[in-house]
Amino acid sequence: MEGLKLQNFQGGKPFMLLPASSVLCRSSFRTRRECSLTISVGCREFVGFTIRKEREMQMTTKGTTVQPVTKEVVDDKSKDLTTSGDSIRRRFLEFYASRGHKILPSASLVPDDPTVLLTIAGMLQFKPVFLGKVPRQVARATTAQRCIRTNDVENVGRTARHHTFFEMLGNFSFGDYFKKEAIRWAWELTTIEFGLPADRLWVSVYEDDDEAFAIWHHQVGVPVERIQRMGEDDNFWSSGPTGPCGPCSEIYYDFHPERGCTDTDLGDDTRFIEFYNLVFMQYNKKDDGSLEPLKQKNIDTGLGLERMARILQKVPNNYETDLIYPIIEKASKLANVSYFLANDQTKTQLKIIGDHLRAIVYLISDGVVPSNIGRGYVVRRLIRRAVRTGRLLGIKGDGRGNPEGAFLPEIAEKVIELSSQIHSDVKSRESRIIEELKREELRFVQTLERGEKLLEQMLADVVLKARENRILPCLAGRDAFLLYDTYGFPVEITMEVAEERGVKIDMNGFEVEMEHQKRQSQAAHNTVKLSVENDEEITDIISDTEFLGYETLAARAVVEGLLVNGKSVLQVSEGSDVEVLLNRTPFYAESGGQIGDNGLICTESGKKQKSVVEIKDVQKSPGNIFVHKGTIKEGVIEVGTEVNAAVDAKLRQRAKVHHTATHLLQAALKKVIGKETSQAGSLVAFDRLRFDFNFHRPLMEKELMEIEGLINGWIGDATLLQTKVMPLTEAKEAGAIAMFGEKYGEQVRVVEVPGVSMELCGGTHVSSTSEIRGFRIITEQGIASGIRRIEAVAGDAFIEYVNARDNHMRHLCSTLKVKAEEVTTRVETLLDELRVVRNEVSAAHAKAAVYKASMIASNAFPVGSSKKIRVLVECMDDTDADSLKSAAEYLIAALQDPAAVILGSSPGEGKVSLLAAFTPGVVDLGLQAGKFIGPIAKLCGGGGGGRPNFAQAGGRKPENLSNALAKAREDLVSIISEKTR
Repeated sequence: MEGLKLQNFQGGKPFMLLPASSVLCRSSFRTRRECSLTISVGCREFVGFTIRKEREMQMTTKGTTVQPVTKEVVDDKSKDLTTSGDSIRRRFLEFYASRGHKILPSASLVPDDPTVLLTIAGMLQFKPVFLGKVPRQVARATTAQRCIRTNDVENVGRTARHHTFFEMLGNFSFGDYFKKEAIRWAWELTTIEFGLPADRLWVSVYEDDDEAFAIWHHQVGVPVERIQRMGEDDNFWSSGPTGPCGPCSEIYYDFHPERGCTDTDLGDDTRFIEFYNLVFMQYNKKDDGSLEPLKQKNIDTGLGLERMARILQKVPNNYETDLIYPIIEKASKLANVSYFLANDQTKTQLKIIGDHLRAIVYLISDGVVPSNIGRGYVVRRLIRRAVRTGRLLGIKGDGRGNPEGAFLPEIAEKVIELSSQIHSDVKSRESRIIEELKREELRFVQTLERGEKLLEQMLADVVLKARENRILPCLAGRDAFLLYDTYGFPVEITMEVAEERGVKIDMNGFEVEMEHQKRQSQAAHNTVKLSVENDEEITDIISDTEFLGYETLAARAVVEGLLVNGKSVLQVSEGSDVEVLLNRTPFYAESGGQIGDNGLICTESGKKQKSVVEIKDVQKSPGNIFVHKGTIKEGVIEVGTEVNAAVDAKLRQRAKVHHTATHLLQAALKKVIGKETSQAGSLVAFDRLRFDFNFHRPLMEKELMEIEGLINGWIGDATLLQTKVMPLTEAKEAGAIAMFGEKYGEQVRVVEVPGVSMELCGGTHVSSTSEIRGFRIITEQGIASGIRRIEAVAGDAFIEYVNARDNHMRHLCSTLKVKAEEVTTRVETLLDELRVVRNEVSAAHAKAAVYKASMIASNAFPVGSSKKIRVLVECMDDTDADSLKSAAEYLIAALQDPAAVILGSSPGEGKVSLLAAFTPGVVDLGLQAGKFIGPIAKLCGGGGGGRPNFAQAGGRKPENLSNALAKAREDLVSIISEKTR
C-alpha cells in the first residue's frame, strides 16, 4: 500500500496524504455487503469509515471521503509497542540499572530546596549532594523526574517542544564515572537501545572542552563536521555565581539530513531537536571568577521523554505522542472538533489544554492548592488559562450538555488514566484532584464573564483614547491589577487578550499595585536559616550528630564545634549567643512540624569553671548536624569539652502530647469529612498544635464537636502507641500516611495508634493516648483557597486553656451579676439595647447634618451658558460618612435638577470622607460621580468610587481636604462650562 488520500466530498485536490508507513488499518465485517474499517496514524485512532460492496468508502467524519491510492488495503501488523512513552521510560531506567545505577523515585514537584518554587530539573533532588552538603547515598543513580517550568508558558502549543509539565530521564554519577563513560553510554542508549540512526545525530560541546570533543570523535566515531563547539551561554552549566560548574555536551536529532552540513545551525527548530544533555561537573567557580578542579567530579544528565517519544513515534511534535495526544483527543471530543482537520489556531488551543492539564493534575496530586501566591498561583494560573482556552474552543459547561458543569475534570480523568507508570499515587488521589479542579473552574467561571466584559470595555476605551491622542494604546497597571485582584484574571491572560487587540500593559504600574497589596496582606513567614557562612567547611570537619532523644532526655556528649554569628570559634564566654555542635544529643531538632527542644548544656564543676548554656532552639544543618542555639548563662565553653546535655522534660512532654494529638486529629478529620482530606502543613509547639488540611468549605459546628468527641474518646481508650522502623515501600503498603512536603529515605519510622492512625513520622510521641488527657479545638479557619486550619490544645495546654476560660466566665458572671447559664441571654439583651441607642445617635447626627445642609444650600452657584447648573462644593466639618450621605440627599432634592453637589468632612483623626451627588441632568452631560470623586480622594491619600449619580470616597490626610475641595470646585466648573457651551 502506497498511502491514503483524504479528500472532500465535493472533489478537488486531496488535502492530506497519509504515508503507508504511518497507517494502521483494522477491519471488522458486519455483513456480507459491509465491513467497518479504522485507520490509526501513529498511536492514535484517526478516523473510521465503512466499505460497502460497491467499493464506496464512506467516512464517519463529516465532509470527507477516503480514497485508496492502490486497490488493496492491508492490515499493518508492524506497530512497535517499544516506542510508547511508558516503554521509553522503562527502557532508559533499565539500561542504566544494568550499568550499576540505582533506580530512584521521582521527587515531588514541591522541592525541599527553598531557592526554587517548583522542581524544574532532574538534578534538583541531588543538589545537596552535588554541592557537598550531604554525603552521597549511592555512587550512581537514575531517575524519571516529573518537572514543571512556566517561564515559557506563552510558547506552549505554539512550538513543537515547549511544555509546562515534562519528564526528565537522567543518569547521575556522584564522584564515580566521568566523561568517557557518560558519553559512551549516552551513545549506546541512543543508537543501540533506541535504534536512532547514527548519521541523524549531531553533538555540541563547550568551546574549550577538547576532552569531550576527542571522546566524541575518536572513541565514539562522530564525524568532525557533526560536532559543534558552542559558547558559555549554550554549553556551560553553573549552580550560581560561585560553586560547582562545568561544560555540557548535547545530542541533537536531525529531521532533515538532506540539507547537508554546511552553515548548520543546531538552534534551527525546523531541522533539529536537542534531546539529551550531559553536564560534566568538574570545576568550582571561585569569588574572583576563576575555576579550580573539583575533588569529586560529577555527572548530571537529562533526556527529555516527550522529545524522545516524538522522534521514535515519528510524529511532527511532542503533543502528538501517546504521552499527550490522548488528552488532546478527549478535549477535541468535548469541543466537537477534529484535531487533524482543525486550523492552526484550534490545534494550538487543544495543545495548550493537553499540556496544562498534565501540569495541573500532577501539581494538585503533589499537594499544591490553587491560590494567589507562590505555587498556588502557578496552578491557578494554569487552570484559568485552560478554562479560557476551552471557552475559546466553544466548550460550554462540562462539554456534555450540562451548562452549569465543569469540563476540566472530564479531561483530567484521562490524565489520571495515563498516570499509572508516571506516579502511582495520582490514581489514589483522583477524587481530591477532580473535586479541586471542579471547584476552581466553577469559581473562575462565575467571575470570568463579568471580567471579560470589563476587560473588553477597558481595551475599547484605551484604543479610543490612543486614537484621539495619537499614541500607542496601553492599559493602565491599576486596571490590570483590578482584573487580577477582583476578577481573578492572571495578568498573563490579560496580556494575551490585550496583545490580540494590539494593546500593551503598564507592567510597572501593575507591579506597584501588587507590591502595595503584598505589604497590606502578606502574612508573617518564619524561615529557618542555618547561620553558618560556609556549610561545606562545617560538614567537612564535623560528622553527623547521633540522636538519642527517643530513648533518653539526658546524655553526655562532646562539643565538636562552636559558632558565633556564623563563624567557627574555639571558645565562647558568658553572655554570648552561641550555636553548639555536639557529637551526640538527646535534643530533638525542628522537623516534621515539631519545634526543637529547649534545655541546658552544662559542664561539671571541678578543675575547670562550670559553664551553663541555655538552649532555646535546635535546628538541622545540611546533612544531619544538629545545631543547638542558645545563650551562655555561666562560665566559658570550649570545643572538645565533655558536657551534659539535658532536655527540658516538661516542654518535651508538651510537644509529645501535641504531636500525637495531631495524628489523632488527622484520623478524626478523615472519618468526619472524608478520607480524601490530607495534611497541608502543621506546627507542633509547646503551647498548641496547628494542622492545615485540604478542604473546600468551613467545618460546621457539629462536625467540630464530632471531631473533638472522637479524639477525646481515643484518649480515654488509653491505647499504647507502636513505633517501628521499616522499608518505605513496606510502610506504604501497610497503609502508613506520609506527611506532605517531607522527604523520606529507604528506611522510615512508622508511628501507629492501633486501630486509629498509622503515619510516617520522625517526631516524638507519648507512650499511651491517656497521656494526652484532653483535647480542645480553639479555632477553625480558611488560610488559602481550599486550605483550612485548625488550632487546638492538648495535655497541660488543654488544662490551662479550660482554666483560663473558666476564670473569664466567672469574671463575666460577676460583672453582669448573672449565673453562667444566663450570660448569653444577658449579653443579647445588652446588644439589643446598644443597637437601639446607636440608631438614635445616628438619626440625631443625620438630622444635624441635614440642618447644616439647609444652611449652606444658598451657597450653590450657577455654572454654564446654554444650561444653568447649580453647583455646591462645601466642607461639613466633622460630619460622619452616613450623615454626609443624608446631607447630600437633602441638597440634591432642594437644589433640583440639574445640580451637582460635592461634600467633604473629617469625621476623626486621620480620616476624610468625600461625596459626589449628580442629578440626571448632570449625568446626561457625560459626568459620572464615581469617576469624578476618585482623583479628588487621591489628593487626600485615599480613593473610592460608585454610581454615575452618587459616589463616596475616603482618605487619610485631613490636612489636604480644603485643597481637594478647591480642586473639585475648579474641575467641576471647567467641565460643566465646556459641556454647556
